[in-house]
Amino acid sequence: MLRLPPYQYHRPTSLDAAVALMAEHGDDAMYVAGGTDVVPNMKHRLFEPGHLIALKSIDELKGIEEVPSSNVKEGVLRISAAETLTAVASHPRVRDLFPALADAAAHVAGPQLRNSGTIGGNVCLDTRCTYYNQTHFWREALGFCLKKDGDVCHVTRTGKKCVAAHSADTPPVLITLGAEAVLVGPNGRRAMPVADFFVADGIVNTRRSRDEILTEIRIPLASAACRQAYVKLRQRKSIDFPLLTVAVAADVDGSGLVRSIQGVVTGLGSRPRTLTKWNDVAEGRALDGELIDELAKGAHKQCHPLENIIVDPEWRRAMVPVFVKRALEQVTQE
Repeated sequence: MLRLPPYQYHRPTSLDAAVALMAEHGDDAMYVAGGTDVVPNMKHRLFEPGHLIALKSIDELKGIEEVPSSNVKEGVLRISAAETLTAVASHPRVRDLFPALADAAAHVAGPQLRNSGTIGGNVCLDTRCTYYNQTHFWREALGFCLKKDGDVCHVTRTGKKCVAAHSADTPPVLITLGAEAVLVGPNGRRAMPVADFFVADGIVNTRRSRDEILTEIRIPLASAACRQAYVKLRQRKSIDFPLLTVAVAADVDGSGLVRSIQGVVTGLGSRPRTLTKWNDVAEGRALDGELIDELAKGAHKQCHPLENIIVDPEWRRAMVPVFVKRALEQVTQE
């Protein structure tokens, strides 16, 4: 049986109190919301904080509502970070405005985990790798890895860069919708596009500092006019982390011609990947079979999975055009 290391549990009821606790305990503390990723990682001794600062009792981190915005004319849908994935997937306004996001949230793990896991936790999910997400005994036998306790990446066979995979379901959709992440920490509040939130570093793949709290996601209501799709490749149709996800958002005019289109994939590298040159290829054209094939072939050229997930990388790469086509075909059916 894998046991948790000893820790002290804190349950603040305000953001200020949570930030103060983090300042007090420093590197020996971690924030936790649903705990569906943090707790298993603690059992594997990937994280061993002496203090866990729980966020689910903070009212400021709850709620889903349409609100005005100073920099978005039409306003935004505000999704608070401690809302569960179940709440996001089933919320009427999320389903009506952003069905791809509701679909992505509904495909995370299984229902028990979605009832506890949060949208903020999914956005901040730690990267995963075959050589990292193992017990301490397993990792020690291999000599550990670059991401934790070692100095060599067993995927690339060098010690220069960790390539653990980004494996969260909702960020690709949020990127295609132009969403913004809001962070609060000891230096105040800041916001950034979700597209800029991630970096290509398997060890720490977000721009969130460890003492900051992701408080909310803000999605422009204007993005609801886009045709949206989300598809996911995994070994089983429940529980498993993605081997690949594809999110697409397309702005199509009344005559069926593409004004703009964006595709984002994840599960391949350390951050979500925006597929390039889609607008160059698609703008002013009908989203028909010829264009779908062209975009799918371009995605295949851009995507090169590594052996950071147990499934064969060449097979995963072969699935990229298949799932891009499925996502684009969903968009054409709207």
